[in-house]
Amino acid sequence: MSTLKGACIIGQSGGPTSVINASAYGVIDAALKDPNITRVFGAEHGIKGVLNDRLFDMGEEDPKELELLKYTPSSALGSCRYKIADPDKDDTDYKRILEIFKKYDVRYFFYNGGNDSMDTCNKISKYMQKVGYECRVMGVPKTIDNDLFGTDHCPGFASAAKYIATSCMEVYKDARVYDTGLVAVVEIMGRHAGWLTAASALATYKGAGPDLIYLPEVDFDMDKFLADVDRVYAANKNCMVAVSEGVHYADGSFVSEAKTSATDGFGHAQLGGLAAMLANVVKERTGAKVRGIELSLLQRCGAHLASKRDIEESYMSGAEAVKNAVAGMTDKMVGFECTRDGGVYTCKPKLLNLTDVANTEKKVPLEWINADHNGIEQGFIDYALPLIQGEPDLPKEDSLPRFARLKKVLAK
Repeated sequence: MSTLKGACIIGQSGGPTSVINASAYGVIDAALKDPNITRVFGAEHGIKGVLNDRLFDMGEEDPKELELLKYTPSSALGSCRYKIADPDKDDTDYKRILEIFKKYDVRYFFYNGGNDSMDTCNKISKYMQKVGYECRVMGVPKTIDNDLFGTDHCPGFASAAKYIATSCMEVYKDARVYDTGLVAVVEIMGRHAGWLTAASALATYKGAGPDLIYLPEVDFDMDKFLADVDRVYAANKNCMVAVSEGVHYADGSFVSEAKTSATDGFGHAQLGGLAAMLANVVKERTGAKVRGIELSLLQRCGAHLASKRDIEESYMSGAEAVKNAVAGMTDKMVGFECTRDGGVYTCKPKLLNLTDVANTEKKVPLEWINADHNGIEQGFIDYALPLIQGEPDLPKEDSLPRFARLKKVLAK
C-alpha cells in the first residue's frame, strides 16, 4: 500500500459516554505525531461539522489540555444524531463531504460512535471509493449500550457498568434504613439490548444489589413481575428491582408506552418513565412504600466512577485506528478481542468490516439470563467484572474535576 499524506478529521456522534473523549484523544494524539498526517481537524457536532465546514484545528490546542480529554466526560467536539441518506437515492450530503475533504486535503476520516455512526462511516467510505477519491475511513467504537457487533465489548460500557453497579449498591443500602419496608425500582438505559441493566448484577454479586433484574432480550410479563415482587417482598420486607427501559410485552410494545394487560387489573394508560410507571403498579398491588429511580444521563456521564481499564482501552482504540489507517487499512472499525482464561484478562485490538458492524445489534446471550427471566447468571459476572477494574488518577482542582478546556480554533 502506497504512502498517503494528507489531513485527517475526527468526529463524534450519538450519545456521549464518560470515556468517548479518551478515544478521540487516542486519534488526535496519534495523528498529531504521525508524519503522514499533515493536519488534524475535529468536526463540530460530528458529520454536521463537516457538512457545515465547522472544523477545529486540533494542532492549535494546548497538549496538556488535550491530554485531559482522557478524564473528561461527554463529547468534547460536540455530537449529533444525523443519519445521512442512501447515496444511491440522495447524494447531496456526500458531494458536500467530498467538497470539504478536497478543500482541506483530507485523506483520513475517523468517526467515533455507535451503530448509526458505523453506518455513516460505511456509507462515506463506499462513496469515496465509488468516485475515486482516496480517503481511508475508520470507525472508532463507542456506546455504553455495548451492542456493537463483533467486538468483545465497547468503549464506554465498562465505566457505565461500574457506575450502575456502584449506584445500585448505594441504593440497596439506603433502601434498608427503615423498618417499614420498601420496594425500589431502578430504571436503567438500554432500549433493545440489556447489557447495562445486567451490570446491576455486579452489585448483587457483591451482596448489595437487585433481587430481580429484567432485560429486553426476553418478553416482559406484568403478572409474573408482580408475583416476583410479591414473593421477594413477603420474604424480606424489601425488594430491589433493576429493569431496562426497553422491556417489552410479547407483542413487542414497550411496557413504558403501552397499557398494562387487562389481567393485572390496571387497564388505564400508564405513560411516562418506566420506573415511575412500575412503581405505581407495585404500590397499588402491594400497598408498600415504593420508589421509582431513573439513573438517566448520570449513568453515561459519571466520569468520577470511570474504569481505568476502560479509559486505557478507549485511548487504544483511537490510536489503533490511526495506526491502521496510515498502514493502508480502510473501511474498518477497531474492535476488541479478549480472553479471560483462568481469571487472567487480556485484550488486544482487531479490525472489523464496517459493513458487518453497521446497524447490527449484539444482545446479551440468553444463557446469561436465568430460567425465570428475572436474574443474571454467573457467565455475565465473569465477562463484566474484569472490564470495570482500576481507579484512574482523576485530575482535580479544589477537590472538583478538572476537565479539558479546548480553544476550538476554527480551521482556515
